[in-house]
Amino acid sequence: MNYLLVDDDAVFSAVLARMLMRRGDQAITASNGTQASKLCDQTIDRVVLDLKLEQESGLSILQQLRDIQPNIEVVILTGYSSISTAVEAIKLGAINYLCKPASVDEIIAAFENTDGEVALEQSPPSVNRLEWEHIQRVLNENDGNISATARSLGMHRRTLQRKLQKRPVKN
Repeated sequence: MNYLLVDDDAVFSAVLARMLMRRGDQAITASNGTQASKLCDQTIDRVVLDLKLEQESGLSILQQLRDIQPNIEVVILTGYSSISTAVEAIKLGAINYLCKPASVDEIIAAFENTDGEVALEQSPPSVNRLEWEHIQRVLNENDGNISATARSLGMHRRTLQRKLQKRPVKN
C-alpha cells in the first residue's frame, strides 16, 4: 500500500512512515494541505490525516484530497476528538476516525474495518467529556469563531480559550 501521512508533527510522521515501511508499505509525508494536494496526485492508496494542523483544518484538506482522488481512503487521526468532528469527517468521506495516540496496528485496522460498526464505550461518558463534546459541537456550528461560541455557551471568551487549550477528557 502507498500511504500519505499528513501531520504537522514531523517526528510523529517520520516514525509512522518508518513503521509502515518496515511492514513493506510505502509512505510519504506532508505537513500541510498544499503539500498533501500535490502528493495526492501520485499513486496514493491511503491517507492518514491529522484533524488539527497548525494553520488548517484536516476537514478542509479531506475535501481537497477527495476532490483530487474521489476513491482515496482517508483515516482521520486526532488528539482532540469529539463526536461532532467525527460525524463531520465521516460525512466528508473519511472511512474512519481515530484518537491519538494510535499504534500502526490500530491505524491499519481502521482502514480495514470499514463496515460502519462503531465500538461503544462500556460506561457512559463523564460530565467533563460531555462538556468537551458540547463545546466542540458549538464551536463547529460557529465555524471555529471563539467569540461567537463563547456567547452561545454563555461563558467568557478567555474561559473558553483555556478549556480549548486543554487536552480532551477520555471518558
